[in-house]
Amino acid sequence: MKKITLLLLFIFSLISCKKEPNPIVFDNTVIKDTILNVIIRPIHPDLLSENSDSVKLYYQKMNFHEIWYLDENRKDLINEIKLCHQEGLLPEDYQIKIIEDLERKRAKLNDKDIVKYDILLTETFEKLANHLHKGKLNPKELYSDWDLTPKEISLSPLLEIAIKEKKIATTFKELKPNHIVYQLLKKSLAEVNKLPNEPFEKINTKKKKIVLGDTLREMVKIKKRLLFWKDYRNKDSIITWAYDSITFKAIKRFQARHGLASDGVIGIGTLKALNTSKNERKEQIIANLERWRWYPSDLGEKYLIANIPDYLLHYVINKDTVASHRIVVGTPKRKTPILSSKLSNFVFNPTWTIPPTIIKEDLTPAASKNREYFASRQLTIYDNKGNEINPEDWIPEKSNQYKYVQKPSYNNSLGLVKFNFANRHSVYLHDTNHRDYFVKTYRSLSSGCVRVENPLVLTKQILTEINPEKWNGNEIDSIIKLEKTKTVSIKDTVNVYLFYWTSWIKNDKLQFRDDIYELDKELYKKLSIRD
Repeated sequence: MKKITLLLLFIFSLISCKKEPNPIVFDNTVIKDTILNVIIRPIHPDLLSENSDSVKLYYQKMNFHEIWYLDENRKDLINEIKLCHQEGLLPEDYQIKIIEDLERKRAKLNDKDIVKYDILLTETFEKLANHLHKGKLNPKELYSDWDLTPKEISLSPLLEIAIKEKKIATTFKELKPNHIVYQLLKKSLAEVNKLPNEPFEKINTKKKKIVLGDTLREMVKIKKRLLFWKDYRNKDSIITWAYDSITFKAIKRFQARHGLASDGVIGIGTLKALNTSKNERKEQIIANLERWRWYPSDLGEKYLIANIPDYLLHYVINKDTVASHRIVVGTPKRKTPILSSKLSNFVFNPTWTIPPTIIKEDLTPAASKNREYFASRQLTIYDNKGNEINPEDWIPEKSNQYKYVQKPSYNNSLGLVKFNFANRHSVYLHDTNHRDYFVKTYRSLSSGCVRVENPLVLTKQILTEINPEKWNGNEIDSIIKLEKTKTVSIKDTVNVYLFYWTSWIKNDKLQFRDDIYELDKELYKKLSIRD
């Protein structure tokens, strides 16, 4: 019993010796700044009990006194809230009416209400700053196949400097994305907002294709729509039913701006684009602005960036696009994931191991009907012990238990070269045996990986930039001729970005692309939900 009593006393002594949290030091002094001619009121920590830890930290750094005591800083913050519509955000989400009302009558507010107003401004600064820097929404909560590194920022030191040096506007400018695409999207939004608010009546026609020389009533509506979007330049012939040469040129301009085949034929795709209203285009731009707030602030000195809906891959060095290649991307059922990574190596004369999805959805049904499927595609079958299996001995019911490897060749599904970069989706850039696909307008045709047109040209360009002495000659051609798999590691940092954006502006002309994965409208809806 004595031992138990001693043990209990020991435990109680340990508990009593446990350090209490340091009490918050609070200075209740009202500061009178005679130089700035302002009063800076104390804010008791208890008033912040319902606020986030970050807000508490802001006030702790200010020694628990007012933050927004200067008229200039408050006005700059209010101005940033009012102008956030230029970024595709809604001022109403940041309580602009309440804040403007409090600002108007601030001189008549008592100390208690001024303190409450100060806390509201701090909360609003944090909310707007975060939304402008990393987006209103979190892509990881919206999509399972988006692998972007979360953008984090410490706002506390930024706010402290901004308040003391009266740099609120400058701080917000530095928080916003500085990439040229984001700036051009803002310009696109401004241009769309300038267009008249006209009712958009749908254009319907019984003809599947309207070609030069056709005459029909709907041409008047088509001309008016082209005039609205500034592609049509001759108002004199706008009321005629004829599809004339002037309208033909206008249609080609319109098609080029929308990533359509610029052939002057008004088909389903062109009519769909013509029937997209000003408001729908505005929503599309706003969705793309949000997306670009998710993307990294600094893409690096050297990178490959693919715009999936535009079917283009760009090689950029020091903000200069030095090469662009057409690409084929994943279908809507087998989407190319959005991600950021780094180029790790090139594989010349690659073998291709068929992934599980293609085994299930393509190989098994086709090979079950005809075992010649394997020979026609130069596929070797291996069991789980690595033994080669004769196609006649292949068991369809156990198709997922085999490994299927395609030998290196010009007609290999990966072509002659593969660009590897770390990612959980097992996707990569590669050559293809379907080189004829690059002339197609719609190129959402792959199983998720990105096929690149003329990839050996790009490969040589990247390697020569790294080591000109070794790769400037015929080294790559010699490797290809050997028809043996060879891996070349990349020692320099070449970032890889597979991104998605469907709107921008080029040469002062609005550009739109088909939302092939149907992401824009859903994203805009989520952005429109009030906090």
